[in-house]
Amino acid sequence: MSSPFLKQVFNKDKTFRPKRKFEPGTQRFELHKRAQASLNAGLDLRLAVQLPPGEELNDWVAVHVVDFFNRINLIYGTISDGCTEQSCPIMSGGPKYEYRWQDEHRFRKPTALSAPRYMDLLMDWVEVQINNEDVFPTNVGTPFPKSFLQAARKILSRLFRVFVHVYIHHFDRIAQMGSEAHVNTCYKHFYYFVTEFGLIDTKELEPLKDMTARMCR
Repeated sequence: MSSPFLKQVFNKDKTFRPKRKFEPGTQRFELHKRAQASLNAGLDLRLAVQLPPGEELNDWVAVHVVDFFNRINLIYGTISDGCTEQSCPIMSGGPKYEYRWQDEHRFRKPTALSAPRYMDLLMDWVEVQINNEDVFPTNVGTPFPKSFLQAARKILSRLFRVFVHVYIHHFDRIAQMGSEAHVNTCYKHFYYFVTEFGLIDTKELEPLKDMTARMCR
């Protein structure tokens, strides 16, 4: 029997952003398949995130950034009907953490926004980054820019904030749909990956520190 979570995910009335996919036949597509195979085989997530022998770190990171964006976007999409201007007027992770939005265009200074507005801007911003050939080159032989890992760190740090908000403010919705195991697995995969390669500052991980200590022992 399909779970309420899956029904919610495949509800035709829900609008999700089109997934960024890897072109078949490319090295990154093969890496993506290998990463998925490891997960599907039930391999220990700590081992699954390790860089395969002979592979380039940038390629491995690019594959995972895109995959995490697709997964986290989906998780937020399933609870988004309960994340409104009224319920979440501030993008936060409990009373101690407030996230302000800043970008290169409209919001040049950190700006307090509601959670749904912040999420919209965040997902749009990530989508632009991963579809920008100058940042995420897709053609074999096109080198990554020197700033690639820095860009990946910023994307992953901002995506982590989605986990923070969902876990702290909407976990009852996740539990109601019976999808804790799915979300927890996504989170552990994300956490092991970013810590394996030092892609998020420890300070940024602070809001979920206690939960992570219990979940990722």
